[in-house]
Amino acid sequence: MSDVRHVLVLPDRDAAEEVAEVLTEEYGVTQQPQLVRDALAGEDDAEDAQWLVVLEDPEATCDPTALDTLAAEYEGWLEPARP
Repeated sequence: MSDVRHVLVLPDRDAAEEVAEVLTEEYGVTQQPQLVRDALAGEDDAEDAQWLVVLEDPEATCDPTALDTLAAEYEGWLEPARP
């Protein structure tokens, strides 16, 4: 199967950092997830930014349902997977 990239959208940096930590410690993710600040359209204020946790899944072994559930625990969601 081809490489997959999962993008979890979180409401703030703290939530994104916690999710990244959970992914590496409890989900056995070997590649460090990337944290990316995603400013909402037209907003310059850091308070109005979402944070993305980008997870490369070269073997397509991560369960999207589990990732979505994890993101939801932090008031976020999982974007559809992109190859």
